[in-house]
Amino acid sequence: MKKPNLFHDCHVAPFIFLIVMAFSACTENIDESARYVFQYDVALSYLEKHEVYSQYVELIKQTPISPVSNSTMGQLLGARGHFTVFAPTNEAIDSFLVELYQRDPTLLSRPSWDAFYSEHKRDSIRKVVVHNSVIDSGDMDDCFMTWDFPTTDKAELPLNNMNDHKVSVYYQGMDSILINGLCPISLNERDILVSNGVIHQMEKVIAPQDITAASYFMDLLDKKKEGYLVIGKALQACGLMDTLSKIRDEVYEARYVRGEIPEYVHLYIDGHNTTELNWTPKHRLYGFTIFAETDDFWRSQGLDPQAPSEELMPALVEWIQQNHQYSDDDYFTTGDDYEHTDNLLYQWATYHVLPFRVSADRLVFHMNELGFNWRNPYSLGIPMYEIYSTMGKRRLMKIYESKESNGVYLNRFPNLDNGRHGTYHELSCDEDKVGCRVNRESEQAVLSDIINCCIYPIDSPLSYNDKVRDNLARQRLRFDGMSLMPEAMSNDIRLKASTDWENEDVYIPNTSIYNYFENMTMNDQTIFIYLNAYTYNWCNMHSDEMKAKGRFELTFKLPPVPRRGTYELRYKVLPNGDRGVQQFYFGSDPNRLPAAGIPVDLTRSIGNMRVGYEADTDDDDYNAEVDKRLRNNNVMKGAYSVCADGGTGDIERNRSTNLRYIIVRQTMDPNETYYMRVKSVLDSEMKEFYMDYMELCPKEVYDNPETPEDIW
Repeated sequence: MKKPNLFHDCHVAPFIFLIVMAFSACTENIDESARYVFQYDVALSYLEKHEVYSQYVELIKQTPISPVSNSTMGQLLGARGHFTVFAPTNEAIDSFLVELYQRDPTLLSRPSWDAFYSEHKRDSIRKVVVHNSVIDSGDMDDCFMTWDFPTTDKAELPLNNMNDHKVSVYYQGMDSILINGLCPISLNERDILVSNGVIHQMEKVIAPQDITAASYFMDLLDKKKEGYLVIGKALQACGLMDTLSKIRDEVYEARYVRGEIPEYVHLYIDGHNTTELNWTPKHRLYGFTIFAETDDFWRSQGLDPQAPSEELMPALVEWIQQNHQYSDDDYFTTGDDYEHTDNLLYQWATYHVLPFRVSADRLVFHMNELGFNWRNPYSLGIPMYEIYSTMGKRRLMKIYESKESNGVYLNRFPNLDNGRHGTYHELSCDEDKVGCRVNRESEQAVLSDIINCCIYPIDSPLSYNDKVRDNLARQRLRFDGMSLMPEAMSNDIRLKASTDWENEDVYIPNTSIYNYFENMTMNDQTIFIYLNAYTYNWCNMHSDEMKAKGRFELTFKLPPVPRRGTYELRYKVLPNGDRGVQQFYFGSDPNRLPAAGIPVDLTRSIGNMRVGYEADTDDDDYNAEVDKRLRNNNVMKGAYSVCADGGTGDIERNRSTNLRYIIVRQTMDPNETYYMRVKSVLDSEMKEFYMDYMELCPKEVYDNPETPEDIW
């Protein structure tokens, strides 16, 4: 059942928020009286009837749902629900035990479940096999048939399995499907429909080893396996292995289990006879995404990946200098203290790393751009990009994809058809602005092997050089509010393809409870909800929204600017009666942020804001005059590129309620960190803060006498 659109501007009755700390019971039990009584089998009964799954049946009957559960996975699969079961055959389980014995004979004396030296280790391995084989779709109506799998090779299914891991889908030929690139789904025994889900017969057990990025690279270095030896040695020399070994925030984990972090909050909605739960993330996971030149590239440049680090690193630093893989404005040292943040190697290596994990199908998000329909996600509309801050010294990375680019690129700057009557598609791309192609389809892409990281090969060198910085400084930088939060990506919060209640409205505790988002702090009276809004008919950039209720006060760390210069910081507004009156603050000292202008009243409709708004006409000159009039009031129309209903509905620019508010216009420096604070000026629990996207726009774009800023 899909829940009501509780937050949307046009459909919300007034809110009354009451936070109730809710703690789970110590055990969870399956209500077996709720079993389906249909002519079709449930998953458990189907598996029991087929000898080929006899070992798997024994495993699911012996494996608890969780450490605090009295119920088994077998009972779960015998009850009502929507389950996707990747059921291994007896032969697959036998092969798994043989591989396990060969890999680590200290675990078991022979390939058999009764041959483990430790019952605890046996139970752990049993859990690995069972929990990785089941996806519980919760309140979603659908389980995952193979025709529902993403068609992008190596893309992930949108929901975690019972082991809290994503599974990725690899394609070989027309019908061959491999889970995580290693585990084939039977060609004949797949899409077996049962009354509580679907079963896919597996020819190999899904059992990822859960290695970290650090252990992956250390294994390469120890065994001298080529592929990513150079980047691995560089990351090791820069002292980053400890960082790349991080999996989860154990402090958050412990406090969540102890109930010090609420499992959910209640929202009581006036006018609705219903109570809605907003769930808190169960984990705070760390993640990384590495874009890397391969060892084949380095051999072509005269560097030997097999050379010892004490020889290879100085040669790599020399190559970086000779090929000017830095900016003239950068301050750096070139000694052998590679772990220092000022070191050239450290700055070069960390620019290859994003501080979150992102799968192959989520490098660039597509949802509400013009010409794109989420119901047909493999036919792209106009170009889209993401702007992120990299690891180490914060620098910008642009990840771009278009219909014309034929793939995802880093730091691509094409020529767009961006006139008032253009298409906004690529017309061409200058050779020196093509950027680095992300070869996500390559066999060298490492996606499922590492628990906290994805590694993508790139086809040309990556660096934050003068050309990249200059090109970034010549374009409007539009970024989604949630792109500021690396944790939203690593914890699969942002734009999760799910209509399940638990994934739709996500409650983020305020800072006094736990600072979940490193780049955002909030006062004790802020109730913050991320609204995923998957498939909602909303005119937001990616459909999703960030919301805050109460006497809110939030402070955001903003991305850096690429060059020193004058920029406008803009904020997309959507005024209506549910919004609040908020004061913006902006500056580089988060403890002393000066006010930016006067309070902005978002409770009033656009007709009452007196900013000179008029809808576009057939007269382009008159439309430009209206745009100037709006800018004189620090307001701009919405973007022409953003549409409602998955890119096929109303255009944002044509909606009088969708505007961009100019917060500040001032000189900014790439070496400074800037913050924006939003504070309610009303003594009310009822009004809300809303955020969709923001923009950093350089003066060269918004005040260009020859080429006015485009409407897109």
